[in-house]
This record gives sequence, structure tokens and C-alpha cells, in this order.
Amino acid sequence: MGNLSRARRVSAALGFIGLLFAVLGIIMIVMVPSIIKQQVLKNVRIDPNSLSFNMWKEIPVPFYLSVYFFNIVNPEGIIQGQKPQVQEHGPYVYREFRHKSNITFNNNDTVSFLEYRSYQFQPDKSRGQESDYIVMPNILVLSASMMMENRPGLLKLMMTLAFSTLGQRAFMNRTVGEIMWGYDDPLIHLINQYFPNSLPFKGKFGLFAELNNSDSGLFTVFTGVKNFSRIHLVDKWNGVSKVNYWHSDQCNMINGTSGQMWAPFMTPESSLEFYSPEACREKASLRVPDSSFHADAPLFLSHPHFYNADPVLAEAVSGLHPNPKEHSLFLDIHPVTGIPMNCSVKLQLSLFVKSVKGIGQTGNIQPVVLPLMWFEESGAMEGETLETFYIQLVLMPKVLHYAQYVLLALGCVLLLIPIIYQIRSQEKCYLFWISFKKGSKDKEAVQAYSEFLMTSAPKGTVLQEARL
Repeated sequence: MGNLSRARRVSAALGFIGLLFAVLGIIMIVMVPSIIKQQVLKNVRIDPNSLSFNMWKEIPVPFYLSVYFFNIVNPEGIIQGQKPQVQEHGPYVYREFRHKSNITFNNNDTVSFLEYRSYQFQPDKSRGQESDYIVMPNILVLSASMMMENRPGLLKLMMTLAFSTLGQRAFMNRTVGEIMWGYDDPLIHLINQYFPNSLPFKGKFGLFAELNNSDSGLFTVFTGVKNFSRIHLVDKWNGVSKVNYWHSDQCNMINGTSGQMWAPFMTPESSLEFYSPEACREKASLRVPDSSFHADAPLFLSHPHFYNADPVLAEAVSGLHPNPKEHSLFLDIHPVTGIPMNCSVKLQLSLFVKSVKGIGQTGNIQPVVLPLMWFEESGAMEGETLETFYIQLVLMPKVLHYAQYVLLALGCVLLLIPIIYQIRSQEKCYLFWISFKKGSKDKEAVQAYSEFLMTSAPKGTVLQEARL
């Protein structure tokens, strides 16, 4: 009897534990999605108490700027009207460092900040040195010539004489370091004298001279602390909500994020818009038209090698080979948190050149969009940063997600134990087998005795079990 009582207690205990597990599993199924969402929102918003704040403030991901130049093979031939021939040189790789300063939280659920950048050349990752010489269009001469196209002939003659006096030609041979970070040019002083405010710089001229050891302007973005719907979206840049560089309102709009984090809980249909001051417009990796980012200006941006642009552009220059593997951009975003895990943004800078009547340096240059260089900004989360991110925002939610179903399944299994025990107890009967000699009388006696045990005893009768 003791064994039966103990088995009954164990069965009941397991059933009770199973009930608790099942109830807990059901509660988790109902509550965990909401808990995970609240935890994600708490940790991805721009708040000093959030898990991602330090990541947002001081980007721990190593970023690299890889630059490729289009060396002009036939500069004299282009002046005579030939088709341009280019040869790609590079990459020249720079480690990019970023940090935010002047972080100010505003009363309208926004935060303002300046982000400073600096670059260090990486010889071991580069295919070439900063001392390499590159033949490329003289941007100042050709741009100034375009500006003079509709001016009086006498002014054009004076410009031609000025170019000759200063030793300026349509093409130049400069080092990578000079093209990137600037070189002194007397033409800059001449342009600033006769065309004030036409150039965005006063000193050295270089394609990236204004970017090194400088900030990208005052960004004001929504923090998501009070209102989640606009989290990380840019509210203003340098105090304005739109720019005036372009001839359409759509191009002048400031949309998307500042390019560092996006809203959480994304889907494959979500757009990844971000605003880049260097491109002077909004860009996106999804839902972007299959064309170059063109405006009515001598300089414009596109995908490298005119990938996804009108084929006429690539066909007009020998040496271009657009392909999606090398020249398309991508952003790998963790859909739950909106934090970028891996990114590669690739853009090409090109110059529209042509012969300008009255400017001798332009010769017989045929109208063409001539690529100058293209660059890639890339970064991937790795090391301790990736491990912390994975444990807190990927592994833990996944463990909770599976734990709720494990608890529910285990609870149901344990609940079956007392049920099965009860069913088996009701069907069980005790039969006593005794050994007798074989014979009909013996079998009849055993059968009669078994029937007697199976029959309910009268009320008050005490049954005793004899061990034989």
C-alpha cells in the first residue's frame, strides 16, 4: 500500500508541475512578443541609458574608404575629339574614424550633434601609394570653361590667356595625395576674385580636402524616446528641413536617417533611406531609380562605372565595365533592431566636359560625361561589439521565443502522467494465482475464487488478503 500511495503522490506532483509549465508557456506566448518589443525599443532609441547609445555616439565598427581613380590614357586625343580611354587604378584605402560631439537633447524629442571624421592611409590594404601619379581632367579649368560658355567672347579670350599664363591645361598629372587632400593652385585665387562664392573653398583644392578632420554639418534627428514612429529620422540638417542645391523639390528634400541606424522591426519591403550631405541629397539602397543621381551641374554622382545608368554613358568611355557584383551598393540591416551589420556604399564622381568655343584649352573635346573616380565606404560589425549585440539583442530574444513553446510542450507531457496513472488504476484488478495440480476441479476452484474476488463485498464486510 505504501508504494501505491507514493506513486499517487509523485503522479499528482508531476501533474501540478506540468500545469505550472503549461500556464507559464501560455503566458509567455502572450507576453513575450510585447516584452521583446519593449526591450528592443528601449535599447535602440537615442538615450544615454540605452544599450546602443555608446555604439551610436562612438561608432565601434571599423569603417574604410576605398578610392579608385580613372587614369586618362589619351588626354591629347580627347582634346582632338577622340573617344576617352580610361584605366582604373586602386584601391587606395583609408581607415575612417568617426565620433560625435556637441550632443544636445532638445525638448521636441530630437537630438542635435556634429560628427567629425578623419582618415588614415592604409598601405597594407591598398594597391598603390599616395605618391602615384594620375592623369585626370583639370576640374577647375573645365568647370570654369563651362561657366564661361555664355559669356562675351572678350571675357573668354581673357580666360584663355589667364589659363596659358598660369600653365593650366584641360588635363593634369597629380599624385593621389594631391587629388585627395588638396594642392595649391593659382587658378583658385583667380576664380575667387572674378567669380566670388562660386567655389565652396578658399584654399587648397582636393576632392576630399573638405572632409578630412571636419564635421558633416549639424544633424538633428528624432530620438524615439517619446515618439517611436519617427525614431532615427532626420528632422533638420544645419537648421533647415530642405536644401536648395537642386532644381526639384524632391531632390532637395531631407529624408531618411543619418545613415547609422534605422527603425527596428523592419520587413523586406521597408525602404532604407538616408541623407548624405556629401551627395547633397537623399539616397537609398532600396526603391532607388535605376539611373544616375544626375543634376544640371558639371559634377554629378552615379553608381561606379555607370552601373544601372543609361548604357550610352558607359559606352561613350572606353575602359568601363559595369557589373552588379563590384559596383552595386548594399546595406545589411538586422531587421529586429534596425542596426546595420554590414554595409558597402559605392558612388562615382564624374565631370561633364565639352569644347567651349572661345576657350582654347578645351580644343575639340566632344561632349561626354567623364568619370573621375569612385569610392566605397564599407564597414562590418565584428569582435566584442558584435558579441555584445548578439547576446543582448539576438540570442536572448531567440531563447525566450523558443522557451515559451518548450515550457508549453513539457507542461502538456507532465499533465498526461496523472491522467494515465488514474486510468490504469481503475482498470487494475488483483488476481491471486495459486498452484494446484492440474484437473477440472482445480480449475473450477480457481475460477470460482477469482469470481468471488471480483464481486463487490456486502457493506461492512472486511476483506483480507492472504499471502500463500
